[in-house]
Amino acid sequence: MGYPQDALADTEDLLLHHHPHWKMLVLPAVTFILGTAVAGFAVGVISARLDGTSATIALVATVVIWAVIVGWRSLAPLISWKCTHFIVTDRRVLVRQGVITHSGIDIPMGRISNVQFRHGLLDRILRTGTLIIASASDDPLEFDDIPHVQRVHSLLYQQVFDSLDVRRDRYDDDSGEVSAQDVADSARPGWRGGRRR
Repeated sequence: MGYPQDALADTEDLLLHHHPHWKMLVLPAVTFILGTAVAGFAVGVISARLDGTSATIALVATVVIWAVIVGWRSLAPLISWKCTHFIVTDRRVLVRQGVITHSGIDIPMGRISNVQFRHGLLDRILRTGTLIIASASDDPLEFDDIPHVQRVHSLLYQQVFDSLDVRRDRYDDDSGEVSAQDVADSARPGWRGGRRR
């Protein structure tokens, strides 16, 4: 079982798994193309104008500079993009990021009090934007470059709404206590949000 399935509980359903929008890879890609073009031109000039040891030293220096620039400005952002996950399940929102040092945020659906999105003209054209999630007691969290942000917003709104319905349904009349049957039903595999699939 691959990521993110191995990060979920046994009865938790994966609804959405995204990496950040590909727009954050545009600058690294341009850097790679321009850096490779400049390095190729430099290798051509070095080969045409220098001989012997000076040519070898200049070629090695060019390759090292190219490798450092590409590694720092292109490869590192690509790895960071690949290791950043935005996950929505029927129970929570998870954000995982990091290559060597991992960090994560888990927001239970029952704690989410508000979901908003924001995107400008370019983001609307690219179908991306910033998702803002406010939980009951914490400051709002902003997640940039979420692909299809309007769809994610609608999905989260629906899950939060379902979570509120389930919590209301679990209380017996006005007693404020959870019934044993509701607890047993919510623990059964194949149940989602208190309702049969």
